[in-house]
Amino acid sequence: MTDELRVGVVQMSSQDDVATNLAHAVDLIDRAAAEGAKVVLLPENFAYMGTDEGKRSVAEQLDGDARGPILKSLADAAQRVGVHVIAGGMPERSGDAERPHNTCAVVGPGGAVVARYRKVHLFDVEVGDGQRYRESSSTAAGSEAVAVSILGMKVGLSICYDLRFPELYRKLADLGADLMVVPAAFTLATGKDHWHVLLRARAIESQAYVVAAAQWGTHPHGRRTYGKSLIADPWGDVIAQCSDGDGVAVATVDRRHIERIRASLPSLRHRRL
Repeated sequence: MTDELRVGVVQMSSQDDVATNLAHAVDLIDRAAAEGAKVVLLPENFAYMGTDEGKRSVAEQLDGDARGPILKSLADAAQRVGVHVIAGGMPERSGDAERPHNTCAVVGPGGAVVARYRKVHLFDVEVGDGQRYRESSSTAAGSEAVAVSILGMKVGLSICYDLRFPELYRKLADLGADLMVVPAAFTLATGKDHWHVLLRARAIESQAYVVAAAQWGTHPHGRRTYGKSLIADPWGDVIAQCSDGDGVAVATVDRRHIERIRASLPSLRHRRL
């Protein structure tokens, strides 16, 4: 078990060309690893930001020996630089050919998928940016909270719109999460007002690190995302953040800092409901 762990977030502006997106994602994984990261989080839709039909066509199977180009690229990168890669949100085939899962897959340094979380809360909203989002029409929802041990740290998994549902993060806290990941493609309209507030709130109420990797910029069909990938500590302080543009942010998470905060302000133990 380790007290300190270097983690990195990757910020991208993914488009609708999988090969180009994957090549760039691998470059950014390498950059984060060069800065000492042992766990690297990719944003939601890192491999593909395009039409629902396109998403269905690139969806991959995560079980078995067969590997599609997305999983193979991540596995090769994880093995080459010796890191855990958390694939923010990628299309995973489901029992419904029209509706793949939006899956956060954890790929270990040996290249194997060691955990996966299928997005529970699907983004069916109109946020006033000229776009109408109906994720449930093209995505099959998951149903379970998932936390996985990575290098001695318990990591809670979530994706984007999940951030608005504190009960999920309370469940992850109950599962012992030391840090929680939030890969996202937050809209520009909502991100500018809610991104930092919600991430810091989840960190404070869970007394855990929150590690959030985001899409930024303009994508096909006029979609615009906010960016500002960041890492927040259990006190809610932002300890690393990306500027506008593609890039990485890396910080050290420290279990002793978690323990000090939980001991001095034991709100998790004071719960009554």
